Amino acid sequence: MPPPPDILTREGRVRILAVGDLHLGRRPSRLPESIDAAGLGPGEAWRRTVDAAIGHRATAVLLAGDVVDRERDFFEAYRELAAGVRRLVDAGIKVAAVAGNHDVQVLPRLADELPDFTLLGRGGRWQSLPLEADGQRVTVWGWSFPQSRVTGSPLAAPDSPAAAGFDPGPGLHLGLLHCDRDQAGSPYAPVTSAELAAARLDGWLLGHIHKPDPLGADNLSGYLGSVSAAHPGESGARGPWLLQIGRGSVRAMKHLALAPLRYLPLEVDLSGIDGVEQSRSRVLAALRGLDGELAASGWVPQAVALRLRFGGRSRFGHQALEALSPPEDRDHVFTGGAGTRYFIEHLVVDTLPEADLPALARRADPVGVLAGRLLCLDRAADDAERQALVRGALQRLRDRQAERAWQGLQRPVPDEAMAEVWLRRSGMQLLDHLLAQVVETSDRNPEPEGDG
Repeated sequence: MPPPPDILTREGRVRILAVGDLHLGRRPSRLPESIDAAGLGPGEAWRRTVDAAIGHRATAVLLAGDVVDRERDFFEAYRELAAGVRRLVDAGIKVAAVAGNHDVQVLPRLADELPDFTLLGRGGRWQSLPLEADGQRVTVWGWSFPQSRVTGSPLAAPDSPAAAGFDPGPGLHLGLLHCDRDQAGSPYAPVTSAELAAARLDGWLLGHIHKPDPLGADNLSGYLGSVSAAHPGESGARGPWLLQIGRGSVRAMKHLALAPLRYLPLEVDLSGIDGVEQSRSRVLAALRGLDGELAASGWVPQAVALRLRFGGRSRFGHQALEALSPPEDRDHVFTGGAGTRYFIEHLVVDTLPEADLPALARRADPVGVLAGRLLCLDRAADDAERQALVRGALQRLRDRQAERAWQGLQRPVPDEAMAEVWLRRSGMQLLDHLLAQVVETSDRNPEPEGDG
């Protein structure tokens, strides 16, 4: 698809498209069988990035490492990268990159095969690349991983922009680096924010962390983020950053949310509905609103994976979840005005019961017991019964996290606040389910009509 109209000012002529982790060869996860994952991954994001660079008349495209996902993706990456590089070079746009921990072996090989593709800092040595347009000069300083694990800071090297006596020279200077910021002991080129700030450069374009930092003309240093989302944990807008440089400074910096796939949360309030069918109408209304927002943003994704959350006060929350459980409903819920396909990746029910908890707690049945436990969570933090409830849940969470099956996941250690949230959410969901069962049983077994 063509890029939207130029969003930058005319002042200055050096334009840089900065690309974070691309991971060519990776496939996005949690997609239904009806949707082609290959057409929504990094390859398509790279094609859109090339379109944007050409449409915005970029001076250069810079890639901050992990351009390729794995060594075995060489041939697929070569085909996609080469096609984009050829288009960029034909348009007079330079292409440069640094190697990250994922592509430390494959990216130098690809660079050798592509003469118009510049690999900066090969072998772990700092290298500069001058960019010029209409009298404006920008120098990019880059460093590449020499092996997949680097335990020392690249900025501690004697030839780095942070070294004593380093003189970058006149003009604007930007760093291009794949690193792990403020993570002491990391095997992936750990650097500190203080090191980055102390370096003699005007800004840093960083790769490695897939969540983008809030960058802008007044904040030039940070993570660019991944260009294409790979799983639900990478939610929100994804894409490269466009910088315009003039009069010796960055005049504008804009995030181009051009990824073909987005993972997004969608909140649907079920308060006030009279039946489960109305939940579908609420979902469709929320989808239409989201589709309108995306259409107005300029870059329209081909598909959107939704993490749907039902909230509000309703006794139909659990039934609404079951109503959207069939694959035909979840895999293809809605097609937007621009052809975007929306589907449900995950469903969560966080509705509150319509009846108040004190009234439910007076019942002599499981509903009453559960309502009483939930009310207990509202007591003072030093209440003995509340403490026993929360600490019991905390121990169960920690025991579960310690199981061998979950050791590969990087999860925060549960604390009492997390245990309380877990108790409230699971308790409310269970209460909603129990109340729905009571209503369903009453509907199946009505009171017998009298004679009279």
